[in-house]
Amino acid sequence: MAEETPGEKTFAPTAKRREDAAKKGDVLRSKELATLAGTAAGALALWGLGAWLNDSMAQIARAGFRFDRAALDGFAPGAVLLDAASVALPPVMALGLIAAGLTAASQLLLGQDGRWVAANAGFKASRINPLSGFKRILGWQGLIELGKGLAKLALLGGIAWYWGKGRIAPLLALGTLPLEAQLGQALEAFTSLIGALLIGLTVIAAIDYPLQRFQRDKRLMMSFQDLRDENKQSEGSPEMKSARRQRQRDLARGGVARAMQEAQFIVVNPLHFAVALTYDPARAPAPLLLAKGRGETALAMREIAAETGLPVLEYPQLARAVYFTTRPNQMVREELYVALASLVAFVMALKRGARPLRPVVEVPAALRFDGDGRPENHA
Repeated sequence: MAEETPGEKTFAPTAKRREDAAKKGDVLRSKELATLAGTAAGALALWGLGAWLNDSMAQIARAGFRFDRAALDGFAPGAVLLDAASVALPPVMALGLIAAGLTAASQLLLGQDGRWVAANAGFKASRINPLSGFKRILGWQGLIELGKGLAKLALLGGIAWYWGKGRIAPLLALGTLPLEAQLGQALEAFTSLIGALLIGLTVIAAIDYPLQRFQRDKRLMMSFQDLRDENKQSEGSPEMKSARRQRQRDLARGGVARAMQEAQFIVVNPLHFAVALTYDPARAPAPLLLAKGRGETALAMREIAAETGLPVLEYPQLARAVYFTTRPNQMVREELYVALASLVAFVMALKRGARPLRPVVEVPAALRFDGDGRPENHA
């Protein structure tokens, strides 16, 4: 099996790839689905509003065939047309708006990205470029569209022929019926024809929609290098870094917030390590470590301390010594008693309102660690 090269586009498009393509106007659309939606909407609207439309047409026909001497003497074609339009336009406009609205909704709701892209409505010179048009017509895509058109014509033509072979005689006899009966039967025949054609349109749309989706996915296929570049771009953006840090900090806050409720102070280094401590003789004879953290957890501990007014003391060596030698809910090492005792006294004095000098602490050489927990080298 040949090894895949970085430039081969063999990976399915990511969500970001689809979103970027949609912003450029490349969205999933199916003309056949739009045709089906528009036709179905028109058929339903015609079924619901057919009586209104039928009455309007009958009213126009009656007005056109009724006239007297006064009407002939004062004949005004403009007024006649205006009256006919005022009667016919409301039901026709209602039908058109329903069909157009559902057609647009089908493309927005059933499209993979489900969005309105203003770029698609903008002017593009390629749309009126004759060379581009000839390429589309004479290329493989043009041949595919020609084949699809012939197949649709054969299918819909066959359905129309099957529908009409038993209705030719009744349709030819419409002229022998009263006017309103003619309009009613014509409306029923038209509605039934649309219903029959909807079966064919449904079959065509059921084939075309997955085909359009497949073609778009194939067009947006990604190479391994594309994936690496996208991941690097996403991971390296300030927004992504900030969001990732905030998520980590939120998780860290949930883990240490409760443990810090009893803390009297925290010791930090100054951003990478933090330890929360308390001294209660009734609970333990030595300072007790309640919580500890590094990285985002340490930053979360500093935030909690700032929110609760907890003293934050920056002693890098002491923070690392406690962090690497003590577990939560455990007394600190005996070698650190003196250093922590001075900090406890300092915090107590602060709580009494005094302004003591910041103590100088000494960490034993054996308990001095670097950021990775390795003992520091001393001469």
